[in-house]
Amino acid sequence: MRKLTWRFIVAALVFLTLSRVGLSLWQWTRVHDAGGLWPVLFGGWRIDLSLVAMIVAWPALLSPWLGHRAWPTRIAAWWLRFWWLAFVLLEVSTPQFIVEYDTRPNRLYFEYLTSPHEVAAMLWHGYKLSVAAGLVAFALIGWLGFRLLPTRRPDRVPMRGWLRPVATVLAFVVLFLAGRGTLQHRPLNASQVAFTNDAMVNTLPLNSLYNVLNAAIALGNERSASAVYGKMPEDEMQAIVRRDAGLEGAPLDPQYPSLHRQQATRQGDKPLNLVIILEESLGAQFVGSLGGAGYTPELDKLANDGWWLTRTYATGTRSARGLEAVTTGFLPTPAEAVLKLPRSQRDFFTLGALLDTFGYHTRFLYGGEAHFDNMRSFFFGNGFNEVVDRATFETKPGFVGSWGASDEDMFNELHHRLLDDGDKPTLTVAFSVSNHTPWEYPAGRFQPEGDPASNANAVRYADWSIGRFFERAKQSPYWNHTVFLIVADHDARVFGASLVPVRHFHIPALILGAGVPVKKDDHIVSQVDLAPTLLSLIGISSEHPMLGADLTQRYPDRAIMQYGDNYGYLKDDRLIVLRPNQPPTQYRYTLNDEYSPNGEKLEPQPVDPQLEKTALAHALWPSWAYGKQRYRLPEKAGAAKP
Repeated sequence: MRKLTWRFIVAALVFLTLSRVGLSLWQWTRVHDAGGLWPVLFGGWRIDLSLVAMIVAWPALLSPWLGHRAWPTRIAAWWLRFWWLAFVLLEVSTPQFIVEYDTRPNRLYFEYLTSPHEVAAMLWHGYKLSVAAGLVAFALIGWLGFRLLPTRRPDRVPMRGWLRPVATVLAFVVLFLAGRGTLQHRPLNASQVAFTNDAMVNTLPLNSLYNVLNAAIALGNERSASAVYGKMPEDEMQAIVRRDAGLEGAPLDPQYPSLHRQQATRQGDKPLNLVIILEESLGAQFVGSLGGAGYTPELDKLANDGWWLTRTYATGTRSARGLEAVTTGFLPTPAEAVLKLPRSQRDFFTLGALLDTFGYHTRFLYGGEAHFDNMRSFFFGNGFNEVVDRATFETKPGFVGSWGASDEDMFNELHHRLLDDGDKPTLTVAFSVSNHTPWEYPAGRFQPEGDPASNANAVRYADWSIGRFFERAKQSPYWNHTVFLIVADHDARVFGASLVPVRHFHIPALILGAGVPVKKDDHIVSQVDLAPTLLSLIGISSEHPMLGADLTQRYPDRAIMQYGDNYGYLKDDRLIVLRPNQPPTQYRYTLNDEYSPNGEKLEPQPVDPQLEKTALAHALWPSWAYGKQRYRLPEKAGAAKP
């Protein structure tokens, strides 16, 4: 067992160091700009020693007593082999993960395990070579580890009796210090090896198994923001959040501090219908009229027909977070989006729950399988009367890819349902799927450029589908009594050498339809501002807990962005970034040509104490509201007289 332990320690440290060096050389420009290789290696050795010490603890402590026996040696060998395979699997998958998410493997590993069919199809259709190469590397390195860790070679000579307690005590002290990683008050954690503003480079000193295990622990405690960013007196937090939301006077209900009455701008006898089209991964980087690559001529044309919000920012980087913001108006947290959390599966506020009190038929429509990201359970549990996914389409899909029915099939179903709705008031949230790896869509709809299975061509197809739908919608009877929102859930890939890559949170948002003003609007807008604005445009005066702004009445000119564990609060041109267990940082955010190499600049500034408090209050409030279950409609709230 003693030899096994030493072999594992040396092999793991050598393997993880070589992996880290390889990743650093691959990303050398960013590593060099962040400070070079040494901080990556030194921080990495601290992390590796800490994790390895925890893994080898029991074989190392028992080897003086049982190392010469066969059965304990066999158990120890298989224990170490298991962890060797875990190290290898995570490191081998790291390069592709960085390509997709600009970070080491993290909690997405667990999120995707809940949807094995979609993930397997995505990997098979989009990443055959990467998967094949990874499997070969995993098999070879795994086999080498098994050779280094044989199961049938116990220590030949038992340790002398008087040496056993001495060796055990010494091993315990060494393992404890290595596992703790520091003599400081707090044990070693990821923030202690972070050394740069480049969030991806800060993950290189970590190993991927450490990062995934950290994520598992984080998922277990639902990631309270106060444990991540620090605390604030509750009264002060409530006062700041209410002030910034424009809420004056005492709360309508002390149990629900954000509950307030919103008076709709539109006045009329009959409220309008509402359709929210959530576009998968359609970042502003693709939209020509927002300074992007120009893959969306149909959306650019439609921008001339409605309220074009040119500086809208997503709250996160996942579909569940975008759905959270647009359908509930809930602020982001470092935890999972509320679609997946246990305390929000019933009686959590949504637009569906509110409009249901006004007699609306409320519907969620998705081209894939609605169990993904727990969408079906969440929406059914929170006020949506109907969940339509591919299995319940009334129009037969013409093309089904890894993630479900194509965008045009989804829009065909949406058009069909809106025609069937007739005169009854309806809310429909429709979510697209085609602009997602492995970029599958029906052929013959447009002329692709380069590789048809590319992000650029998937965006072109998504845009083509939007254009065809609105051509029909404008000629349909529902057009004159419906307000439409087209908005992305998030950008396609969020990455960059900054703590919060603001430009990759920039998304298109267009409101058009009955009575919507036609204008180009350059104010900073968050996804959480869209739902209150839509209520005002369709003529619904109500009581609700949403903290976003009704943009028909005021502009807060701020955006809120959750990027992994980092929290960004952009107010005008000032960006505050909150990080776990570290002081906040502030930057002046300037935007010239956003998608040119030097178009976005973050210049460090002294931290404004008042802005810091504002950011912290908004970071803490949603965790408080979720934990206390205060983001809901009280029994008598909802409908209010216009």
